[in-house]
Amino acid sequence: MKFIITGRKIDVTDGLRERIHKKLGKLSKFFGEDVEIHVTLEVEKDRHKVEVTIPFKGIIYRGEEENHDMYSAIDRVVDVIERQIRKHKTRLEKRLKENAFIGDTVNNGRGSDSQSEEEFNVVKTKRFAIKPMDIEEAILQMNLLGHQFFVFSNADTEEVNVVYKRREGDYGLIEPEF
Repeated sequence: MKFIITGRKIDVTDGLRERIHKKLGKLSKFFGEDVEIHVTLEVEKDRHKVEVTIPFKGIIYRGEEENHDMYSAIDRVVDVIERQIRKHKTRLEKRLKENAFIGDTVNNGRGSDSQSEEEFNVVKTKRFAIKPMDIEEAILQMNLLGHQFFVFSNADTEEVNVVYKRREGDYGLIEPEF
């Protein structure tokens, strides 16, 4: 496993690196040796935050934990990732065996802006690979990431769709209409 460790407002000490390798190394039984694990450590006042992202065969596992102690946060984030794997084990096994997705890069078409730039302030732009998947897979991926919505290419209709979590706990689907 390849660890990519980043510190924000913290120096990543050898002790922290060792703890990360020891605790997250346990996940090799699920992923094997060729997977990259992105770990971000952040400190703000007495808040210690650990974010772990593991892209694996088109699925992204993500865990985030805060604690007053960085070592405890590392321990807890490993539990979060393991819980995700166990919770979605059957679905993930089925999906990984089918291997039915192809990675494409989304092309953000930039047409003419009728609005002036002063009215809308875009503070962040993201680009990501969009993969054909069914609606259930998209909901699973959204839940694994811990997001409220997820953009994906619908494998059935070959159109870009959005699934989102509703306040009631159910899910919604946004489809384009031309």
